[in-house]
Amino acid sequence: MTAPRLAETLTRLKGDPSLAGLRRSLDVYYGDDARDLAMDALYGRFFADIVPRNRLAFDIGSHVGDRIASFRRHGARVVALEPQPDCARVIREIYCCDGAVTLEEAACGPKPGKLTLHVNSNNPTVSTASREFVAAADGAGGWEGQVWDRAIEVPVTTLDALIARHGKPAFIKIDVEGFEADVLAGLTQAVPALSFEFTTIQRDVAAACLARLAAIGSYRFDLSLGESHELQLGRFVSAAAMRAHIDGLPHAANSGDVYAVLS
Repeated sequence: MTAPRLAETLTRLKGDPSLAGLRRSLDVYYGDDARDLAMDALYGRFFADIVPRNRLAFDIGSHVGDRIASFRRHGARVVALEPQPDCARVIREIYCCDGAVTLEEAACGPKPGKLTLHVNSNNPTVSTASREFVAAADGAGGWEGQVWDRAIEVPVTTLDALIARHGKPAFIKIDVEGFEADVLAGLTQAVPALSFEFTTIQRDVAAACLARLAAIGSYRFDLSLGESHELQLGRFVSAAAMRAHIDGLPHAANSGDVYAVLS
């Protein structure tokens, strides 16, 4: 989509009262050139050695699709999963003319079927399939005022099923608010690189993700805090070292993404 058409689409989406809960996300995730450059530089590390015809990325928990945009700037085909109807609508409208983007309006989990998604109408970016995540956020510093006010039933697929349908990706991004270990439970084969979100209110989920990946392949790990799009350690370390690092982070670090590469 051209820049003028994207701007026109974003203006229309932001002006739609039915999408009021997504206005902040659209403001934050689109139109910040410095952020886009930092994000592109980070993801470029994982696509640099992949020939264009083999560049495939899975975006699990796409929200409003800013990572799709970065993956496309690197020439990757993208399979995006987003179970929230409003977010899926935004993705369809922004990427409607891009034949290299495939949207599946579903969640990702340990087995196919259906699950209950707990929706935060005022802040849909933290909608989650994890009741434990909702419980951990209750009363936690930095999570004040968050309310999961409704629940919807959504279809579920698995990473293995996505690979069977679309091929093995060069990179998988997983950002599903405390359901990351459940998503990785549906992956039984190593992929070249991936990331998963972690929070300091659920360090046990990060530990489970690290253990799962260590069982699948010889992965090494680094991490990026918040939306910095900068690898903090500057080197890739073992699962045990990454777990110790996350355990040692202050609560105020809040969240970030762990990046895993096959060694």
